[in-house]
Amino acid sequence: MTSLEHVTVPLQQLDPELPPPHYAHETDAGADLVTSEDFTLEPGERRLVGTGVAVAVPAGWVGLVHPRSGLAVKHGITLVNTPGTIDAGYRGEIKVCLLNTDRSTSVSFRRGDRIAQLLLQPVGRADFATVASLEDSDRGAGGFGSTGV
Repeated sequence: MTSLEHVTVPLQQLDPELPPPHYAHETDAGADLVTSEDFTLEPGERRLVGTGVAVAVPAGWVGLVHPRSGLAVKHGITLVNTPGTIDAGYRGEIKVCLLNTDRSTSVSFRRGDRIAQLLLQPVGRADFATVASLEDSDRGAGGFGSTGV
């Protein structure tokens, strides 16, 4: 089995009664984040929800907040800004902007329910170099839908 890269991420429990982010399985990429409040999302409604935690992502890494697949499939719940980005310099509470895409059914959440997942990934930093034109490629300037359906 391949070993996973580990990084230590300082975590502040802003709400000590809630569980910290945790992995459901040893090889999961995302650690579950929970809601710090009870609420209901009506059809088409979006809401910024706290998780009760803040982290200090190390330099050279990024925290990415992704939707939970089960909520998406069962209830049409997704995140408005997928993935949400937690930069290394951010120290505030992790908040999740949930969206109910279902056209007719509201979805209720209770404090402590899993609402999203946090992934940590190493990042590179670009040194942008202004040029008069870009080198040609097979794709060229083909954008959305240019490679077929």
